[in-house]
Amino acid sequence: MDESTLRKLLRRVQAGDASIDEALGKLRSLPFESLGFAHVDHHRSLRCGFPEVIFCQGKTVEQVDAIFDRLAATGCNVLATRATAAMYERVRARFAKAEYNEPARCITLRQKKVRAPRGGTRVGVVTAGTADIPVAEEARVTCEILGQPARAFYDVGVAGLHRLLAHYESLQSMKVLVVVAGMEGALASVVGGLVNCPVIAVPTSVGYGASLGGISALLTMLNSCASGVSVVNIDNGFAGGYQAALIANQAGGSRRC
Repeated sequence: MDESTLRKLLRRVQAGDASIDEALGKLRSLPFESLGFAHVDHHRSLRCGFPEVIFCQGKTVEQVDAIFDRLAATGCNVLATRATAAMYERVRARFAKAEYNEPARCITLRQKKVRAPRGGTRVGVVTAGTADIPVAEEARVTCEILGQPARAFYDVGVAGLHRLLAHYESLQSMKVLVVVAGMEGALASVVGGLVNCPVIAVPTSVGYGASLGGISALLTMLNSCASGVSVVNIDNGFAGGYQAALIANQAGGSRRC
């Protein structure tokens, strides 16, 4: 159940088209559904504004398909991250409108139209290098299904700072920026020192041996001297995108389902 479904139910009661007992029966239904291997949280949208997101890594194709089916049955939009092509093919056999972003490894199903944000694009997704794009795309796809179209600023790292500065005015116009970088992870601090909006730093595992699988970038971002920078986990584009969409929505953007 999401907020729009609850409002429709309450309006039916108000109009006399549904009894109080009928409404109570729907509200008493379990907020989750057990599939044996998973408990699908059907009240996540009501509490948080967007349905449960499927983290596919470590799950079988059959498990992803079953969870996706139960979430889609609510009529809301569905997002699955860290999905393989085989998982997508299984889902697409049931849901022809499902889409797969291969670099992001995300499956999306759009069943409800999301109101466009007022005032244009509010979220920017920035990468240091081309190798960081898969993580950035996970962030961008997440933003967009939560109702916040995101503008990409890719391959503008500190090794060629003029590339970033060429987008200065556009970056300043954003309400929140997701900055994705590997290697030493310096880009988040640089961006944080240029803009007046929150910066969500996403360290990636891109880099040679001493980058330690993203730990170097993570520590750099955590030790940033730029005040507006916060940090999520290594390669976690989903978390960066979700946070950015929440901030943009609170700033007056769209509602999501």
